[in-house]
Amino acid sequence: MRIHLDKISSVTRNLHLQRTVTLSPDIEVRHGAVVAGRILNEKHVYNHLEDPHGRMSVLHQGDIVVGALGHRNALQGYEGVMPERVVQGERLHLLNLGGVLGRAVSANPDVGPPFEVEVLGQVLAFKEFGSRKGEPAHIGMGALAGRPGPRKVPVVFVMGTCMNAGKTHAACAMIRRLTQAGLRVGGAKLTGVALMRDILAMQDYGAEQAFDFTDAGVACTSSETAPQVTRTIFSELAASGVDLIVAETGDGILGEYGVQAILADEELRGWGQAFVLCANDPVGVAGGVEELRRSYGIAVSVVAGPATDNQVGVRFVERAAGLPGINARTSPLALGSHILGVLGIPERGLP
Repeated sequence: MRIHLDKISSVTRNLHLQRTVTLSPDIEVRHGAVVAGRILNEKHVYNHLEDPHGRMSVLHQGDIVVGALGHRNALQGYEGVMPERVVQGERLHLLNLGGVLGRAVSANPDVGPPFEVEVLGQVLAFKEFGSRKGEPAHIGMGALAGRPGPRKVPVVFVMGTCMNAGKTHAACAMIRRLTQAGLRVGGAKLTGVALMRDILAMQDYGAEQAFDFTDAGVACTSSETAPQVTRTIFSELAASGVDLIVAETGDGILGEYGVQAILADEELRGWGQAFVLCANDPVGVAGGVEELRRSYGIAVSVVAGPATDNQVGVRFVERAAGLPGINARTSPLALGSHILGVLGIPERGLP
């Protein structure tokens, strides 16, 4: 069956889909399988879909969209599982703004009930020009493959106590300052659920290249996928010639997207030359610093995030954790300069 798509989600960007696609009624249920569906309800909050260029568009009842099967475990969003079986005509849910589809089992009241999506079929990919034989499309098609034996470059890990802890603000502030110092910087989003917004922000602030786990063929990371995704992204960025990488781990250090698996991997942890913790409050600062030290032997270099929004929080960080607290929104240059010092790179690039 041929069908015209109203909206193409960013999670499918590796396939470079056109507006008209061919569907199969048989759905191959696997993480990242690309399926089309019809939006069945209206929403007035959390009602956008990100396209493959990073643009957000409003969804409406009746829109035909394409997304990818996956799961989500977001404290401030939806919890959703990937179904074991999917048939044409079945109802699934849109779990995030990037187009991940699954079965919602709980929701944060701030985002409201999810969009319901009637499954129309699985998108078929035609690898050979003019071929009539398609195969079930998957976001791993066209994904980054990774480079064997990559050169090792310094990595600044940006971690948080939870989602919305200021990690992307901190990453972008450091990217800008490091770029001003004459360095070629690569950006990375290692864990989370598909959305281009953060890596686009990194590019806006000066990253020469920025990749996330979806570029590596994964819709939503887990402890099983996160370490290999990280290896792929690090090797690709290193091969591109960047001098260092600023790598954000989505969600929190105690979340369910695989951050712990990355930090527990000795090889991946060894790429890290600086470790930034973003926290929402003083308790998060104390607990996060101790968790990283006790579980992984990581010494935090600096604390950022809402816990440092004013001098009350900064004093707490300095007094209780013995660390500098530098806010990425109010003191972005200071944060970047501090990381230059941690890395042993001379200050330059500012009047």
